[in-house]
Order: sequence, then C-alpha cells, then structure tokens
Amino acid sequence: MTTTAIARPWLGFFLAFLGTALFSFKSIFIKLAYAEGLNTDSVLMLRMLMSLPIYLAIIGYLWRQPDAPKSAIREHAWFIIFLGFIGYFLSSWLDLKGLEYITAGLERLTLFTYPIFVTLLGALFFKTPLNRHIVITLVLTYSGIWMIFSQEAAGDNSAETKLGVLLVALSALSYSFYVLFGKGVIHKLGSTWFTALAMSVSSVFVLAYYGVTLDFSQLVISPAAWFWVACLALVSTVIPSFMISESIARIGSAQTGIVGTLGPVITILLAIVILGEPFTLYHLAGIALVMTGVLLLTLRKPEQKTS
Repeated sequence: MTTTAIARPWLGFFLAFLGTALFSFKSIFIKLAYAEGLNTDSVLMLRMLMSLPIYLAIIGYLWRQPDAPKSAIREHAWFIIFLGFIGYFLSSWLDLKGLEYITAGLERLTLFTYPIFVTLLGALFFKTPLNRHIVITLVLTYSGIWMIFSQEAAGDNSAETKLGVLLVALSALSYSFYVLFGKGVIHKLGSTWFTALAMSVSSVFVLAYYGVTLDFSQLVISPAAWFWVACLALVSTVIPSFMISESIARIGSAQTGIVGTLGPVITILLAIVILGEPFTLYHLAGIALVMTGVLLLTLRKPEQKTS
C-alpha cells in the first residue's frame, strides 16, 4: 500500500472535521441574522441568492474541462435534482424554521441525529454492516449528545420547543437521505461536480419558491444582516459543502456522519461565547463522550478496500 493510499483516509477525516466546524457556525450566523430582524424565509432566500453565482461559476469552469463527465451528468440529472431538493432545500427550510423556536445548541444537537439515520438507512437499503466498532462509537457519541439534549430540553418544554425539535429532526432525516444516496453519484461525477450541481439545484428551488411566496415590499435588510447572511452563504454553505462531499467520497457516509457529531460540541461552545447560551457540567460530560467517540473512530486502523 502506497503512502498516498494510507494518507487518503486521514484527509477524508480532516475534511469531515473542518467541514463540520464551518457548518457549525451556521446556527450562530442565523441567530445573529434573526437578531437583525430577518426570519426563516428571508435568510434562506438570501443565503442561496449569494451562493448560487459561486456554484454556477464553478460549473461553468468545470464544463469547459476536457474530462467533464457530461454523459454521466445527463444520465443522473433527475436524481441530482431530487437530491438537491431534499438535501438542501427541504432540509434547510425545516432546519431554519426549527431554529426560530429553539436555541442554537439544541438545534445543532437535534440536527446531528442524522448520522444515526445515515447508518440505519444504510443498513436497511444497502446492507451496510453495523460492525462492533461503529456501534460502540455511536453509543458513546450519542450518549454525550443525549446528555446535553436532555439538559437543554429540561427547561421550558413548551409546545414551541417541541415543534422546533420536531422540525429540526425532520431536517436531519431529509439530509441523511441526501448523504446516503448521494454517495453513488459522487463516485461517478466527483465530489466537486456533484456538490456544485446539487447546490445549484437547491438554490433554484429556493429562489423559485420565494419568488412566488415572499412579499419583497416588507423585506428590510440592515448592513449587519447582509454581513451575517454573507458569512452564512460562504463560510457555512459553499466551502463546507465541498469538504463534506469530498469526505464522503474518501471515507464513506457513515464515518463522515460520525465525525460530524463534533458539530454540536463546536456549536455549543460558539453559542456560549457569542450568544451567551448556558453551559453546565452536563454539557461538559456530554462533550467528553462525543470527543471520545470521534477519537476512537479516527484513531482506528483503516480497513483495506477490496477492488
């Protein structure tokens, strides 16, 4: 086995971690945009409005390359449209709507139930084996997440809080389908092609939907709101979307999803520092469990791949 072959799994884990870290800023940027008077509809529309030109420019550049997989793109066009719809339009709308009712920490904890969905759906649809190592990692990481989740939910367990958690859980389920079923297309097109296409499709869905339903005469955007939405579009949408897709291509959807359990930890720390959200010993214990689980995953010896 070559040095490059040995290093590739580690690069996949690194991309998964960095992409997760950048995605973790998303909840913070959204909350800061909400504080400037924006709501779910305006934030999602502006986010995709800023992201779409970047994705289209990438597609335009890639299309001119001699090795562009044009026939494969045409073959999988409808499937890419479907994945773009469920992965970033539907999932993003449900997530942002839920974030109107719950804290950034609780939202991120709920959203990161998606690796469980990915692993279980993979076992259901693709007969992906649930080996002992993955099961132990899942138990550790999600014990930590549940510990923090129960502490956050122990306060005001109102109908709004329940609705927010339900919406974000549905977002996690929607995104898990995107992660799981997108893997095959990623391997055929490459992660850059797939991400640019799927995100462009999602952006078009968002802009078409809000072009019909949003009352633009009531839309007032402050300079600070523009700044936070721009950060959301670039730092927490465009850049990490490519990182996560490349990670899935290198180490698989299940392991990418489990590394993603660091997301709630990062978001909780950011929410404490930036938004002033609470932190208790339960949070500390939960973070320790999550980090232990991810450390066990990344330190294990990579399995040999068969051709």
